[in-house]
Amino acid sequence: MQLKNCYYYFNNALTAKFCSEVIKYAESKENQLALTGDTVSRGRDLELNPLTKKEIKNIQKIRKSNITWLDDYWIWKEIKPYIHEANRAAGWNFEWDYSECFQFTRYKKGQFYGWHEDSFPEPYDRPNTPQIHGRIRKLSVSCVLSDPQKDFTGGDLEFNVNHPHKSEKENQVLCKEARTLGSIIVFPSFVRHRVKKVTEGTRYSLVIWNVGRPFR
Repeated sequence: MQLKNCYYYFNNALTAKFCSEVIKYAESKENQLALTGDTVSRGRDLELNPLTKKEIKNIQKIRKSNITWLDDYWIWKEIKPYIHEANRAAGWNFEWDYSECFQFTRYKKGQFYGWHEDSFPEPYDRPNTPQIHGRIRKLSVSCVLSDPQKDFTGGDLEFNVNHPHKSEKENQVLCKEARTLGSIIVFPSFVRHRVKKVTEGTRYSLVIWNVGRPFR
């Protein structure tokens, strides 16, 4: 699918105070190893069947960071209007009806997330979670919580536009807007993207996936 806009952005949408409050709040909670989408989509119960050292090593070849799950209305209400506006303004007009929990992510020096898509091959099969059961991820949101000008270097967000007449390098689009504190980046969940390696400091971000019935 060729898109006119592979992402849509809002610079400085979130105040520095709000970003700082989210970071402080998330840091007060337990964090865990970030997994890849393939592990999540299989619905593995990690308490009953923990990852082996080999599995962790393989995951960290693709993704290396730590995350905290958040589900708080005071955070969501600040971001929700931007999701609707981006969906309209970018011309996607996807139908969606639910936002998953927020994923607060810490990328420290040397950490990254390689090329991937947020969407899965099949809709969620979660009968006990009716909000997402039978739905797919349609719109992804990435919020920049730490200041790229002061708090970290590297960690750039890049997209792959997958244009058939361009080379692999030409298809890689740097999201310059993600270099600004408080910016909100919205994009279709099937668009490939990555977070390059952080070379200094810590990159904090907040990711939200918004789901709806499969495309027709």
